[in-house]
Amino acid sequence: MDARTRWPGETDPDHSTWYIERFRKMAAEGADLAGEARLLDAMLPRSARVLDAGCGPGRLGGELAARGHTVVGVDVDPALIAAAEADHPGPRWLVGDLAELDLAAHGETEPFDAAVLAGNVLGFVAPGSEPRILARLAGHLKPDGFLAVGLGSDRGYPPADMDADAVSAGLRLEHRFATWDLRPYGENATFAVTIYRT
Repeated sequence: MDARTRWPGETDPDHSTWYIERFRKMAAEGADLAGEARLLDAMLPRSARVLDAGCGPGRLGGELAARGHTVVGVDVDPALIAAAEADHPGPRWLVGDLAELDLAAHGETEPFDAAVLAGNVLGFVAPGSEPRILARLAGHLKPDGFLAVGLGSDRGYPPADMDADAVSAGLRLEHRFATWDLRPYGENATFAVTIYRT
């Protein structure tokens, strides 16, 4: 890790274990953990290439792979990547810093139809690295590809700032919703699902 992120697992390995087990328990109890995947699957062509950025233990990327997409997941936390490999075989899972993302160096030279930053990922990255991350992700997308970002309003990165950074990265705002099931976004929304297009 080149810069200190805000991910608690970086300084407390027990947090990563707790996080992994939390989602394993939710899945075992039958919780609906596929909301983001349903939206993305509807937007993607069949057999698309998807970059799951900040993939955690693979919940989203694993679901997209089960729906027939080719998934590469990247996360800074080796424990989360190990859990993704164990629980969701099939996608390619890589340890990496999103601010330094260069998948060609890992043999992934083909661009992606979409990238996704779900689960408040941008709220956990190193402060100030958000513009570089958006630029690195945009650089991995096909022409007319899209980036989907889910981020709470309490995460210190206002939508207006993110939109400006996205434009600087060569992206344009296409949609913004309050939830992954497409509820309207308004001034009182506590969460934003934002779709940027190349």
